[in-house]
Amino acid sequence: MEYQQIFPAVFLERPNRFTAVCSLAGAEVLAHVKNTGRCRELLVTGAQVLLQHHPAPGRKTRYTLTHVQKGDRLVHIDSQAPNRLVGEALQNGSLSLPGLGELRVVRPETFYGASRFDFYLEGTKAKGFAEVKGVTLEEDGWARFPDAPTERGVKHLDHLIQAAQEGYLCYAVFVIQMGGIRLFSPNWRTHPAFGQALVSAQNAGVRLLAYETDVTPLRVELAGPVPIDLEKGRNEPC
Repeated sequence: MEYQQIFPAVFLERPNRFTAVCSLAGAEVLAHVKNTGRCRELLVTGAQVLLQHHPAPGRKTRYTLTHVQKGDRLVHIDSQAPNRLVGEALQNGSLSLPGLGELRVVRPETFYGASRFDFYLEGTKAKGFAEVKGVTLEEDGWARFPDAPTERGVKHLDHLIQAAQEGYLCYAVFVIQMGGIRLFSPNWRTHPAFGQALVSAQNAGVRLLAYETDVTPLRVELAGPVPIDLEKGRNEPC
């Protein structure tokens, strides 16, 4: 996916989950934050950020905060992007999910009973569902999810388990919104219940996948797979 009208700025403060005050060319501007996670290790006063100029009728802000510079890494924080990246990669064949065979149907936002999954998939070998999560929490190349407790995320995994038990191939896909990642694991410290749900999902046959991304100011692309270690960090103090 590509971006236009991108401008460098400096993060000043985050009055609420949806907005950030930034310094752009010496003037304070209000920017929309398309990520309701905490992002506390990213959105710190003085952080270098990128803003997309995106005026539109009805918008309260003329800018959207899209990227944050964290050390040597440029982190993409648009929480809507991971679904789009996975959808595009499935459609163009650059991403294949194990066990499905050649994809025939990729349908987003599909209900299954009381659940709504990010993607319904039909391949030459099987049918399935995929749920996608964006990851922005990282330390020394170790990425973790979530950065805040997510009961919704636990429910998604429970629903994937149900679908897997009924014969569908099911996938939890974690899109790490930066590059240079060596490992992914659940964030046991922040939400142990999610970590346990992820272990239960794998034991029930849900396939867990993690991918890093190539991030530049004007383009974000799904990149290579990242190893998953479900036990790393389990015994850290909360």
